[in-house]
Amino acid sequence: MEAEVMDAEAPQEKSAVKTARKPGRPRKDGNHRETILNKAEIAFAEGGYAGISIRDIADRAGVNQGLIRYYFESKQQLFDEVYRRRGGLLSGHRHVLLDRLLESGKPLTVKSIIRAYLQPQWDLKYSGEAGAAFVRLQARLHAEPEEHALRLRREVYDASVKRYVDALSKVLPAISKHTIGLRMAFLVGTYLFMLNDLGRIEDLTEGKILQLSKDEMLDHMVEFLTAGIKAPNP
Repeated sequence: MEAEVMDAEAPQEKSAVKTARKPGRPRKDGNHRETILNKAEIAFAEGGYAGISIRDIADRAGVNQGLIRYYFESKQQLFDEVYRRRGGLLSGHRHVLLDRLLESGKPLTVKSIIRAYLQPQWDLKYSGEAGAAFVRLQARLHAEPEEHALRLRREVYDASVKRYVDALSKVLPAISKHTIGLRMAFLVGTYLFMLNDLGRIEDLTEGKILQLSKDEMLDHMVEFLTAGIKAPNP
């Protein structure tokens, strides 16, 4: 009888050994990785890369620092993954909107191309706390001249930006492709500045305009940037 009891318990002990976790390995239940990315996104937007530590992010995510290192190995890799995740979605949305323009059968215009480029950024800004945080994170990274930041921006955005430059070049054959590329750099700087609420609209309109709605801001930006892209060669 005692042997039968021991035999019955043996499989349970064997199973327990098989499912035992290695030190530092996360449990399968719960989506810790996404939680870490979400909290890190907001943290980096608030404090920048240098101003936020792994401990800060661990506290916000309610996990230990070892779990963050398990998933991402280092703070730099975590930051890069945060940026690639939403930046990749943004860039992908731009590809989709340009494809729609090209497949619509309608004549391309500078205005329609510029609106397609800006729309995903506007939608992201007003999509909630995470989207607004990423817009701030973008501005921080664009202000950072460090080589790694430059490579990261190229990796995430270059493919879509070059397609838009090509599309604009076809619509504006009298303007060199290099000049259009330069003006796209002006475009990026302008919309990031305005989306981060740094435009001093109330001051510069003498209080006549206190704020603009999402759609009003986009409409004004499209008109302004379209005129800049179309300006004659200096």
